[in-house]
Amino acid sequence: MSDTAAKREPSAQREVSMEKIVSLAKRRGFVFQSSEIYGGQSGAWDYGPMGVELKNRIARVWWKEMTQLHDDIVGLDAAILMHPRTWEASGHVENFTDPLVDCKKCKQRFRADMIDEAKLAKKECPECGGELTDTRKFNLMFKTNIGPVDDGGGMIYLRPETAQGIYVNYKNIVQSNRMKIPFGIAQIGKAFRNEIVTKNFIFRTCEFEQMDMQYFVKPGDDDKFFAYWREQRWNYFGKLGVKMDKLRWHQHGPGELAHYAKDAYDIEYEFPMGWKELEGVHNRSNYDLNRHQEFSGKDLQYIDQDNGNERYIPFIIETSAGLTRQLLMVLCDAYDEEKVADKGTEDDWRTVMRFHPNVAPVTVAVLPLMKKDGLAELAQGIRQGLKEEYSTDYDQAGAIGRRYRRQDEIGTPFCVTIDYQTKEDGTVTLRFRDSMEQVRVHKDELEATLRKSIKEYKRA
Repeated sequence: MSDTAAKREPSAQREVSMEKIVSLAKRRGFVFQSSEIYGGQSGAWDYGPMGVELKNRIARVWWKEMTQLHDDIVGLDAAILMHPRTWEASGHVENFTDPLVDCKKCKQRFRADMIDEAKLAKKECPECGGELTDTRKFNLMFKTNIGPVDDGGGMIYLRPETAQGIYVNYKNIVQSNRMKIPFGIAQIGKAFRNEIVTKNFIFRTCEFEQMDMQYFVKPGDDDKFFAYWREQRWNYFGKLGVKMDKLRWHQHGPGELAHYAKDAYDIEYEFPMGWKELEGVHNRSNYDLNRHQEFSGKDLQYIDQDNGNERYIPFIIETSAGLTRQLLMVLCDAYDEEKVADKGTEDDWRTVMRFHPNVAPVTVAVLPLMKKDGLAELAQGIRQGLKEEYSTDYDQAGAIGRRYRRQDEIGTPFCVTIDYQTKEDGTVTLRFRDSMEQVRVHKDELEATLRKSIKEYKRA
């Protein structure tokens, strides 16, 4: 079972590029271009077997962090189709726009704020040099029709964000679950934005998933909880196992603050294409609930029964992250090309995805050294014993070293190899992805060893 010796000194590494991430994502079944056989659909992507497992595991880590580890946060799954007045109240109908220009010659459309200022002033197309139209506003919400007749009377929007579903349900949750301020509502769900510029793989897309938590607080306590949630959200990324030195804070200046925000910070990550927003932590004041109270005519005041039935509109601290953007961050952060030999060939290098075991699409791969002599049957029995608790894979094709490399490329933290010694004394070879260390473990102790290794995992 050849593999490089364990616990080597740090070796040479290669630069990570977006092209390498995209190539691996397709090759190993993480992400595919949507409708690829028809030429692809711009701004839309499909998540393959490895991608959907990775996405679901990131979502579970986030959900546990919010709802299981915080006693004062409950969950919600609001509808994608909401009453159109929702988006009037939120300001999306009026303000959710991009400045656009078209080229009269090549017919391409551009965001005006993405064009060089000198070219924009001269109305010169950045692609062909043709004349540009005047800048106009383009609303980013997708429109559709509800009902059997498409006469415009049933016009409705696909939600551009998940937060509004929380706001319109806040009073229902207070009453049905006897929530007391401060408390939060968490939600993971699809959102849709008719983006003109979609680029950098899955970083900016027309269809995506958001992970939102809206925390309702008493006015005057908002600064305290704003600081608390900034600390909480920063610590979360350590639990994902990412390189913390590739994260930084960016505070919104006066010209950047949204119309609803009292204060706002972004956590940025250093992607291969540079520093980009990963998650926002915002003090939204009581703007949203005030607007929904005004537009709906419903009383959305909180009644503080512990303080003489005091009434007020709560302030809201928001933590908002894109699930698919976090998936891209995890892919970029985990990707590594490591030199493991010095023979002067491409085989000197291995590509390895260093996912935290809690998010890795496959936790354990079970590999019989040979297909014959009962090793395959023995390996399948061991896999069956692991399936209840772990995501497993089984591979019996090819040399064991090549099978290790395949598992490295999908980020499998542990490989279990069954050989002839297993038949004699019940021990298996447990191989660790990051160090490539191999140890013998009795099959009856395998689950306990894996559990301990996951709990104590630290990325080198």
